[in-house]
Amino acid sequence: MTVTRNVYGRKLDDFEEGKTYRHPWEVTLDEGVLAFCAASFMETSPIYSSDLYAIGCGFKRRLVHPLVLLNFGLSFSVLDVSEQAIAHLAYIDVRFPNPAYFGDTITAASEVLGTKLSGSGDKGTVHVRTTVWNQDKAGGVRFERMALIPKGKVEGSVRRPWNGAVPRAERRYPAALNSLDLTKLEAPDFSGFFEDFTEGQIIVHDTGRTVGDTEHMQLTTIFRNTHPLHFDAKYCETRSFANDRVVYGGLVLGFTHAIAARDTGGQMIWAENFDNGAHPGPTLAGDTIRAAQKVLKTEDAGAHLGKVTFRLVGVKTPIPRNSSMRTPICLRRSVTRKTERLKRKSLKSIGPFSSENVRHSLQKE
Repeated sequence: MTVTRNVYGRKLDDFEEGKTYRHPWEVTLDEGVLAFCAASFMETSPIYSSDLYAIGCGFKRRLVHPLVLLNFGLSFSVLDVSEQAIAHLAYIDVRFPNPAYFGDTITAASEVLGTKLSGSGDKGTVHVRTTVWNQDKAGGVRFERMALIPKGKVEGSVRRPWNGAVPRAERRYPAALNSLDLTKLEAPDFSGFFEDFTEGQIIVHDTGRTVGDTEHMQLTTIFRNTHPLHFDAKYCETRSFANDRVVYGGLVLGFTHAIAARDTGGQMIWAENFDNGAHPGPTLAGDTIRAAQKVLKTEDAGAHLGKVTFRLVGVKTPIPRNSSMRTPICLRRSVTRKTERLKRKSLKSIGPFSSENVRHSLQKE
């Protein structure tokens, strides 16, 4: 009797700059998945929940949340890129060039941009660019990421490079937004208008988010993330740096974004991009995340829209007491986002700030 054991992911020496890996997943975005994700990420803008509002903005129907697309793309890539990884390190230049809708079928591929061996010689970083596209070859999200990978080669891998062409996805938002007329469309009754924000403003979000064991495990499998670090307790007893299942980074970003959405996302029309995101410390089930944002830049974008760039920071509470994570400063970049958001213009105000430790952390930027 022949016994086989397939191994997935790659180690550092398996990666070749310029090679492309087509990920085998192909998923149709159905109502059940999108409803569960919308509830988990708790986005306030009706562009993601209301067909009526989205059609009024010029789209075919309500949009798929950008962080849903990012999490599918990130998770699709794990099987070929990072199932052997020690850690996911960074998000770079995450952009959403085209709208995605309920009923779209998505797939993805990753291109290797480079590798670098660490000074210790036993591991290194791999830099890839992943593109997710739909049945019409329209890119829904394109992003770069870096992962920490052990040195060596994987024995028994069944995955090979792909010779096909990855659809290009260079722009940051649909051109139709440039001519958008919102004068006849009633705005949702949330704050977050363009005029609410001033450069240098710090917004501390009042409510935290405790990560549930069942929720993060279910989302991990819904998004097709195959790294056992996130769902295999026995694997984690000996091979997890936290000695436990770790909530994967895309979900931490989504949860942190959800905390911020009520104060700053209610009037959002489009998420232009995320950049310079990192996870210097792990998040585990039972941890409570709190968040704050700093407005880095505001920019007029026509009669009805403006762009706002935020730095989003998530910290865990209580602050861990181990030697490397005693202060909010060490954790403030757990989830860091640079995103240009297109906003409806009007005059409103945001309430008073609180949570001094997070505010002081951002003031030191």
